[in-house]
Amino acid sequence: MNAKILVIDDDLTLLHLLSQYLRESAFEVVEASNGPTGLRLAYGEKPDLVLLDVMLPGMDGWEVCARLRELTDLPIIMLTAKTTEADKLRGFRLGVDDYVTKPFSFAELTARIQAVIGRAQSDQTEASYIAHGDILLDMERYQASLDGRTLELTPTEFRLLEALVRRKGRVTSDEDLMHAVWGSYRSDPALVRRYILLLRKKLERDPSHPVWIRTARGFGYRLGTAPLKPPKDNKKPDKE
Repeated sequence: MNAKILVIDDDLTLLHLLSQYLRESAFEVVEASNGPTGLRLAYGEKPDLVLLDVMLPGMDGWEVCARLRELTDLPIIMLTAKTTEADKLRGFRLGVDDYVTKPFSFAELTARIQAVIGRAQSDQTEASYIAHGDILLDMERYQASLDGRTLELTPTEFRLLEALVRRKGRVTSDEDLMHAVWGSYRSDPALVRRYILLLRKKLERDPSHPVWIRTARGFGYRLGTAPLKPPKDNKKPDKE
């Protein structure tokens, strides 16, 4: 069955041209020109992926994305003319899977759609649980725990932790993490560093002295298997 794409954009010319191109590329397409209609179609049509414009009238793309994330893990690609790092961080913080700036190539966008859907489908067919040390990931419920304690992670934080867990303690570069988490082959150290800090706040007892997500300076990051032991006290025990 062909993948179903929900396109939400108030630019009717772009909406129709993009929808036509996607149909010619063997996708099934559902169209919406505003946020409320897009939300209704997302819940009713159950698409495989949502293409979501940021600058929508009334309910903007940020709010639509937040509402989608409250009830579903549908893959979302944001379409926008906003190119600042702050805007991208905001999108990824909401759980966006990819971020495409206007103007864009229909062919490149189609390739990104295929990559995001491919990752989503492969996640569904893999093992239900993956683990590293005391970190356990439930891949069906997208839940993470550390030593039995549930971690409240955003979708992006979960994917970042998953990327580190799958590498079983090997050092992973910024570029590899960008590809694994955001589907981009271009390295963005500032973005990776930002999410490493956010994840450490939820994983580490003392984020300023991390023992789980460790930095390999000049190379990237790796996941520890257990907390580092505190230094031994050299004081001799009192005699009885």
